[in-house]
Amino acid sequence: MIETIDLVKRYGDHTVLKGITTEIRDGEQVAIIGPSGSGKSTFLRCLNCMEDATSGSIIFDGVDIADMSVDINLHRRHMGMVFQQFNLFNNKTVLQNIMLAPVTVAMSDRRKIRREAFFVRLANLFRRNKKPVPDYGKTPAQIKEEARANALRLLAKIGLTEKADVYPSTLSGGQKQRIAIIRALAMNPKVMLFDEPTSALDPEMVGEVLSVIRELAEENMTMVIVTHEMGFAREVASRVLFMDDGLITADGTPEEIFGNTENERLRSFLSKVL
Repeated sequence: MIETIDLVKRYGDHTVLKGITTEIRDGEQVAIIGPSGSGKSTFLRCLNCMEDATSGSIIFDGVDIADMSVDINLHRRHMGMVFQQFNLFNNKTVLQNIMLAPVTVAMSDRRKIRREAFFVRLANLFRRNKKPVPDYGKTPAQIKEEARANALRLLAKIGLTEKADVYPSTLSGGQKQRIAIIRALAMNPKVMLFDEPTSALDPEMVGEVLSVIRELAEENMTMVIVTHEMGFAREVASRVLFMDDGLITADGTPEEIFGNTENERLRSFLSKVL
């Protein structure tokens, strides 16, 4: 689903990613582990071009999204992103937060179709063989109702239906992060990217967020998770990448990574975190 080829990211004279070549296959749950400053979060943010690669390629569904000529927003629709700090809109209710992206995208697509239809009608005035006028599809009311129904379905899935009309400021950290996850899921993404989703949470709230991610894994959602939760990576991931100094220096199943005795740097890292 995603392939990176010789991916490099520099900030001035500092090279954070030093030529990463790897692939994320459909249905995989890939955990990225490694010491702070190794480039884990930068790599994740490059995958959906929140950070522009200095050089190299990022192939998503057959398209090099690192190419500046590509409309990245069209491809980001299919990539869900969950951050450390939730990033919910505090001036919108939980329901409005979840509905925002699907409604905005659907309305934008509808406006494009309307413009196309206008020019087809105009050109048809001068054509002998008229071209069919594009159908607008759903009405604005239908778009909003469909997004609302989907948002309520997702809230029910995580047991927070009663929070639909409250504002994020009234929620606990664990609740905010679960809302952030289903907000990303509301776009029906092909892949979910998690950037240390539990690092900003109190210890007692970590479990409720990890349980949501675990359910997604059981549903074979393609996921890439930067995490410091080694137990979670071992239990849930189908594959683990170990990053050190801007490179992937170990890649394998959880059993292979956590049982690795040959990679000295990996062994040293695990001895400090397990």
